[in-house]
Amino acid sequence: MSDGALSEQNASLSPLRRALLALDQMQAKLHAAEHAQRQPVAIVGIGCRLPGGADGPDAFWELLRSGTESVVEVPSDRWDIDRLYDPDPDAPGKMSTRRGGFIDRVGHFDPQFFGIAPREAASMDPQQRVLLEVAWESLEHAGIAPGRLSGSRTGVFVGMAASDYAYVQMESAGLEGLDAYYTSGIAHSIASGRLSYLLGLLGPSITLDTACSSSLVAVHLAVQSLRARECNMALAGGVNLMLSPENSILMSKYHMMAPDGRCKAFDATADGFVRGEGCALVVLKRLDDAVAAGDAILAVIRGSAVNQDGASSGLTAPNGPSQEAVIREALVNGGVSPREVGYVEAHGTGTALGDPIEVQALAAALGAGRPQDEPLAIGSVKTNIGHLEAVAGVAGLIKAVLILQHAQIPPHLHLRELNPHVDWASMPLVVPTRQTDWSQPGPRIAGVSAFGFSGTNAHVVLEQSPEVDAAPIDDRPSHLLAISASTEPALRALARRHAAHLAEHPELALADVCATANGGRSHFAHRLALIADSSAAMRDQLEAFAAGADDVGIHGEVTSTDPRKVAFLFTGQGAQHAGMARELYDLQPVFRAALERCATLFEPYLDLPLLSVIFATPGSDAAELLGQTKYTQPALFAVEHALAEMWGSWGIHAQALLGHSVGEYVAAVLAGVFSLEDAVQLIAARGRLMQALPAGGAMATVFAPADRVEAAVAPFAADLAVAAVNGPVHTVISGGAASVGAVTDAFVAAGVRVQPLVVSHAFHSPLMEPMLDEFAAVAGRVTYHAPRRRVISNVTGRAVGREVSEPGYWVRHVRQPVLFAAGIDAASKAGCDIFVEIGPHPVLLGMAQSCLADAAATWAPSLRRKRADWQQLLESLAALYVAGVDIDWLGFEAPYGRRRVALPTYPFQRERHWVKRRRRPVDADVAEHPLLGRRLRSPLDTVTFESQIGVDSLGYLDAHRVFERAILPATAFIETALAAGYALDPQWTVLDDVVIHEALVAHDDAPHVLQT
Repeated sequence: MSDGALSEQNASLSPLRRALLALDQMQAKLHAAEHAQRQPVAIVGIGCRLPGGADGPDAFWELLRSGTESVVEVPSDRWDIDRLYDPDPDAPGKMSTRRGGFIDRVGHFDPQFFGIAPREAASMDPQQRVLLEVAWESLEHAGIAPGRLSGSRTGVFVGMAASDYAYVQMESAGLEGLDAYYTSGIAHSIASGRLSYLLGLLGPSITLDTACSSSLVAVHLAVQSLRARECNMALAGGVNLMLSPENSILMSKYHMMAPDGRCKAFDATADGFVRGEGCALVVLKRLDDAVAAGDAILAVIRGSAVNQDGASSGLTAPNGPSQEAVIREALVNGGVSPREVGYVEAHGTGTALGDPIEVQALAAALGAGRPQDEPLAIGSVKTNIGHLEAVAGVAGLIKAVLILQHAQIPPHLHLRELNPHVDWASMPLVVPTRQTDWSQPGPRIAGVSAFGFSGTNAHVVLEQSPEVDAAPIDDRPSHLLAISASTEPALRALARRHAAHLAEHPELALADVCATANGGRSHFAHRLALIADSSAAMRDQLEAFAAGADDVGIHGEVTSTDPRKVAFLFTGQGAQHAGMARELYDLQPVFRAALERCATLFEPYLDLPLLSVIFATPGSDAAELLGQTKYTQPALFAVEHALAEMWGSWGIHAQALLGHSVGEYVAAVLAGVFSLEDAVQLIAARGRLMQALPAGGAMATVFAPADRVEAAVAPFAADLAVAAVNGPVHTVISGGAASVGAVTDAFVAAGVRVQPLVVSHAFHSPLMEPMLDEFAAVAGRVTYHAPRRRVISNVTGRAVGREVSEPGYWVRHVRQPVLFAAGIDAASKAGCDIFVEIGPHPVLLGMAQSCLADAAATWAPSLRRKRADWQQLLESLAALYVAGVDIDWLGFEAPYGRRRVALPTYPFQRERHWVKRRRRPVDADVAEHPLLGRRLRSPLDTVTFESQIGVDSLGYLDAHRVFERAILPATAFIETALAAGYALDPQWTVLDDVVIHEALVAHDDAPHVLQT
C-alpha cells in the first residue's frame, strides 16, 4: 500500500486509534534503531605478521597451540644490544632488557606490486609497507579480491603509535637528506589513507593512537561504522615496528620492562612486559551481509565498548573500576550475560601493578553467579609474542577467534605460581597452562580486553561462527584453477605455495579451492590456468610448473592494460550432431535453463519436443530429424542462444556479434533487435518454409577467390549463386545440382580443390525464392529495435544500424550471400582479437583464422564434436583468461554454491628499501683515536666513532678516511664484516689495520669481497 493510501486510511480512524497506530510505528522504529546498534558483525578474514614467523592465522595458531614463545634477543639489524644494554634500568642511555618479539626482514618490501616507486618506498615508514601487505593478505584470506573493491564503501581503521622510522631517517640522512616523500612516508594519517587510496576505498579511513589499546579501539570503531552503515565492509587492526632503541630505553626508565625479557602475566614473579612488534588486521562485515555473500565466517562480534580511566591514581596507572565498566558495557552492547562468557583474552601485560587490578575487574564483571566448577578461563598472548603495543588488542582478538574456531584454549606460558596479590580462591577464574578443550552448553563466547597507556580501555565480545549448511555435492568432472602474479618468479612461487597447501590439506574439496582462488583473488599480468579432475592431479601440475616446466596448463603474460575485445561467432547450419551439448545440459544450470526456455517456445511450431531431437541417440529416427532443416535451425538456434547466455553469466560479453546465416539470429537477439519469442517465430518459419521447398539443390566449397568463382557462376545465374565468401580462397556456391556440378568440374579440371557439402537444400541461392513472400509475411509481424550492440551483418559484411531492424533485411538475408570474410575483417578493425565460436562444433574459427592469418588473436571454441563438453569449455575459458579477458569467476561458480576456504596468499617479491645514509663531508679537524694509535680524519667525535664499530660499520666507513681510504681496527672489522654477510678474500691476513677501498663500501646492501 502506498504512503498516500496509508495516510488516507489513517485519516478515517478515530483520534485514539491514530494515536495508538503512531505509537506502534514509533516503537517499531525504536526497535529497528536498537537492532542496528547491536547488529552482529562477522569476522570474515584475518591477516597477520607476528613474531615467531606467525605470518597468517594458521601459523599463529600453531605457535599458540604448541606453547611456543617467540621472544628473542634483539636482532643485530635493529640496534647494538651489547652497547645499549645495562641491567640497571636507571643507567643513562641504556635499556634494561635484551629481548623482544620481532618479525623478520622489516626493511624488505615489494613496491612495484603496489605501484610505488623504489625511491618513495625507501622514504615510507616500514609500518606503512607491512600494513599494505597484511591488508592484502587479509582480504585474500577472506576470499575477497582486493582489486574489485575500488569504489566500494569499505572502511579502514588502523591503530598506530610508533614513529621510529622518522628518527631513523633523521639520524641517517639528516635534514639535507629529506625528500618529497618524507612527510607522506612518516605521517600516521597516511597509513590508513594510503591503503584506501591504493584500493580505491570510499569508506571512513582513520589512523588512531590510544597506545596499547589502539587496534582494539580501531575494531570497536569499525563495528560502530558498520552498524551505522557508514561502510559495508571494514579493515581493522594495527601495526607496530621497533626500528630504533629510544622507546625501549624510555620504558626502562619507567621500570616497565621485564629484565628477563619474558611476560609472566598473573605469575608471582611478574615484573614487567617485553616489547613486541607486528601487524594484524581483520576483515569485518555485517553478519547478514556476510551470510548473503557466502563468506566464511570465522567468528561474530556481538558487542564492544570503549571508555577512559579518567582521574585514576596516576596518568599511566590502570583503573580497575573503569576496566570493569568497559567489560559490562560491551556485554550489554552485545546482549550477552556474564555467565555466557567462557574465556577472556586478557590485556595481561605481566606487571606487578596491572595484573591484580585486571584480574579483580574480570572477576567483578564476569564472576557473579558463576559456579566454582565452571570457572572463567583467562590467558594472555603476550606470554607468547610479547606486548605488541598498538597491535596488542587485535593480536589478542585473533587469538580469541582461533580459540573459538578450534574449541581449544592454548597454554598460557610462564606461569609457575599464581600472583599472591590476587585472592584466587574467591574468584571463579582459571589460567590454563596446558592445551584445554573448550566444551560448554550453548555457543562459545569470549571476551578480549586492551587497556591503553593513555587510559583508554576497550573490550570486545566474540561468539563462535554460526553453523553452516553442508557443502553442495559437486558433479562436475573437472575444475579450472586460475592463478596470477605481477612477475613470472612470483607466479611460480604462488604455484609452489598452492601445491604445498593442497598437500597439507587433503580434506579440501578441489571445487572450493578453485572457486576461492579464481573469485577471491585479483588477477595480474602473468597468468596460469590448470585443469584437473582431482586435488592430486592439480598438485602435480602445480609442482611441475613451480619447478620450471613450461608445458603445463596454459600460461602467459598479458601485455596490454586495455580491456580485450571479444567477438562471438555464431555457427551456421552444418555443425549440428545428435546428442550435442548433452553433458553441458546435465552440468551447467544456466545453459540448461536457457535451452529449456527455447525448447518450450518452439513447442507450438514443431511436431516433436526439440530436446528429444537434440539429445537423440545417434542412428535413431529422432536423430535423423536433426538433419531436416525444420529441426536443424531451431536446434542450432536454441543451443547457441543457451551457450551465449552461459558465457554471459561468466562475464564474457562480446563487443562484436557475427553469425553465419542462421547464426545471425542469435546475434540479433543478444543485440536487442528482436525478442527471443520473436526470434523463435522467425526461425521456426524459416526452417519450415525451407524444408517445404523441393529437394535437389546442391552446395560446394571452391577453394578460390570470390571474384574468380563469381565469374564462373555468372552463366548459370538462373539457378546458381555464390552463397558465402568465407575467406580469401574459400567460396561456397549453391543452386541446382547440375549447375553446381558443371562449375565444380571446371574448377577441378583447372587444378582447384573443391569440396561438396552435404545439405538438404541449396541455401542462399535462387532456389530459395519461392519461400520469400510467405517468410516476409511472418517477418512483418515481428517487433524490431535498433541494435544496442555491434552486429556485423552477413548481408553487408560490416556493422549495421537500423537497417537490421526492418523486415526486408531478414528476407534479403535468406537469399543473399554470407559475407563472412568481410565480417571478420570488420570485427578485427573494430579491435576484436578474441574470437569465441558459439556453436556445437568449431566451423567458423578455421575460416576466420584464414582471414586474419597475420593477426595475433585467441581462438576459442565452445564445444567440439567427440570431445567432452565440460573439458572443452574449460580449455577455452583457460585460454581466454590467459589472454587477459576479465572473467566473472563469481558468476562462473554462482549456480554451485561453493564454500570459501583459506588458501595461500600472494608471494610478495621483496627487496630491501631503506633510507640511504648521507655522505658527511670530511672535517678539516684531525682527532687522535686511541684504538688506532694514529690520527684519524673524522667529522665525528671519538665516542660516536667507537659506538659505530660493530654496529653498521660497513655503511659508516665512508665518514672515516685517511688519504681517501677508510681505516678501523682489524679485529672489529672482521667481526662486523662476517656478521653482515661479507665474504673475505682467502688470502686475507690479520694486520693491525685493514685498508678498505671506498668502492667496496659504496653499497651497504650488497656483499663484496674485501681485500687487504
